[in-house]
Amino acid sequence: MWKTLMCSVRTSKTVMPLLLDVLESWPEHSTRTSDGDDTDVFALAATLVMWKILQVPCVPHVVTVYLPRLFVHLLFQVFFSTVEMPEKVENLWRACQEQHGLATDPNRFAVQTLKALLCRLYYEDVVVAVEHKRGWDTLLSADTHHHAVGLLAREMSRASKLVRFRIVCHLFRLLSGEEPRRDLPALAFLVEVLSDPPFQRWLDWSRCGDSVLEIMSKNLRSECRERRRLALRGLVVLSKHPSMTKGMWSLTESLVELLQEDDSDVVGMTVAVLSYLFLYSGAPIPSPIALQLAEALLPLFDNDDSQVRLRSMFVFQEMMALLTAKGKKALKSHVRQSLLPLSFHCHDEDWHVANASRETLRCAASFLKRRDLERMLDVDQTWRFGEGLLAEDRSRAAEHSRRALPYLRSPQESLRQAAIRFIALEDASRDISPAVSSLARQTAYVLRALERAPRSIFQVLRDGLRRACRTRPRLSGRG
Repeated sequence: MWKTLMCSVRTSKTVMPLLLDVLESWPEHSTRTSDGDDTDVFALAATLVMWKILQVPCVPHVVTVYLPRLFVHLLFQVFFSTVEMPEKVENLWRACQEQHGLATDPNRFAVQTLKALLCRLYYEDVVVAVEHKRGWDTLLSADTHHHAVGLLAREMSRASKLVRFRIVCHLFRLLSGEEPRRDLPALAFLVEVLSDPPFQRWLDWSRCGDSVLEIMSKNLRSECRERRRLALRGLVVLSKHPSMTKGMWSLTESLVELLQEDDSDVVGMTVAVLSYLFLYSGAPIPSPIALQLAEALLPLFDNDDSQVRLRSMFVFQEMMALLTAKGKKALKSHVRQSLLPLSFHCHDEDWHVANASRETLRCAASFLKRRDLERMLDVDQTWRFGEGLLAEDRSRAAEHSRRALPYLRSPQESLRQAAIRFIALEDASRDISPAVSSLARQTAYVLRALERAPRSIFQVLRDGLRRACRTRPRLSGRG
């Protein structure tokens, strides 16, 4: 009956939307049969009908017309029949198996129907590519389903941009509704398609950008970690388009909160989004948000990921520049706390980070109106920063040393050396004897110069200093 109806041009235009409505109805709604029976007609039954239709020699043209909706809802059918299977659906499926000789589970049958749809529309290469990467099997697990959806979306780049755009438009409509159970697979597909550079260049962001931003904003506040991660990926894509940053500025407070999560990927993407926002927007920052942002950024200067270190320093720079005049006084204490880690990272093994640290240090010194520190940077004397910090306030010397201690365990040798120099300088410079304090500063200067000398010379002088230390008379009160 269904084959007959679908093969007629006149009836297929009415039948196809009906089948799609039934596909969309489960599991949120129930549909009654035409004779008033209260038996639920589930989407799985409509999936079976579609599978039968796809077996006919010539696929009806109406299937191509409704491809985006059909593709999306078959994909959802795989998801729903994997994560939940009501008893009534199980009973229905057993009856279908007996009647049609089907020997597979409901979710595998939905995958089989989706593959048949792609093949009949001449996308066999997509089916083969996903199969080669074991994507169809991954699609059948609730835990990995959204990863497989992302893989399928990437392979759909083989399809025309128009087909993908029509799918994206349908996903916009679904994700703008209040059906959170659909959001994860739909969001995974949408973000992957939007991440494709050729598709980005083809897309008209002035027409669809607001819809994308609304969807990502909603999911950024989700309690589901995976939805937050996907939303951040979408925002990274959006933030690269200067025309979108103005609308994204309202998300700053939510993004600052995400910087405090223990998920390194979330933190990395959040800093990336903020860096693009600050790069293109230039809007003034209210003082409360600036304080939260500064507090969240300071620990990121020491992040294991060099890109996170680099971007967090850039955001810190821009934050100081964009802060309203009233908020600068409240931010000074946070800027002071940044001086020590930034001075250490001037010796970072990643030269991009080292350069960013020097530039951020210069901005911080200017913000604090520390002309003495600015002059050191002008003549490239970052090694004297320790002296400048100690000279400002001797009462904070112990606090500086405490904050320098973690750097002694840094995986970077250059940072460990910087921490040792600073702690030794702080300890010796507090001596009551002006001669000892002066000697400590001179020794630190010589050691820094020697580090730039050939290694063999440095080793000889270092050994000589060690022998001298063992044989010299004890300094009074120092031991």
